[in-house]
Amino acid sequence: MTGSFTTRDGSSWVPKYLVAVDGATCIGCGRCFKVCSREVMRLYGVDEAGEIIGACDEEDEDFDGNLNRMIMVVDHPGRCIGCGACARVCAKNCQTHVEADSAVG
Repeated sequence: MTGSFTTRDGSSWVPKYLVAVDGATCIGCGRCFKVCSREVMRLYGVDEAGEIIGACDEEDEDFDGNLNRMIMVVDHPGRCIGCGACARVCAKNCQTHVEADSAVG
């Protein structure tokens, strides 16, 4: 598979797939989640020790008082189409994207 495609106006375009989110940098704002139409990522709760304690499925989830902060996690990387919308709205530039030829999975 070649990683280069042509857009409708004839421009060359190479998809860059989301493969990871840096949990130390992510602030869990949810901007990337809101623009992603493919449900590639999901908010997870993190405790005081920095350990992921579970998916934040409910708006008021506090994990019995153990929730310290939230981060975005790539839950379904295979759903990513490489559009880059999430990268454009990320306030912390905490995402790792790879070009289509380099992507695995």
